[in-house]
Amino acid sequence: MAVPKRKTSPSRRGMRRSHQALPTEAHADCSNCGELKRPHHICSACGHYDGREVVQAGKALKGAVRV
Repeated sequence: MAVPKRKTSPSRRGMRRSHQALPTEAHADCSNCGELKRPHHICSACGHYDGREVVQAGKALKGAVRV
């Protein structure tokens, strides 16, 4: 059975785990109301997408048709 010859140092362990960090989520300003929204998503505050109203403001976005 394979057994490590030496203890893995904290530096080497950290270098191995360096790619496991969670990426930061991207946000952009809505062109209509200025609220933060995810790119390529309908604005949850005003219901606009790509400069036009897709869903009425205040309605739930759960059943919104994708553009």
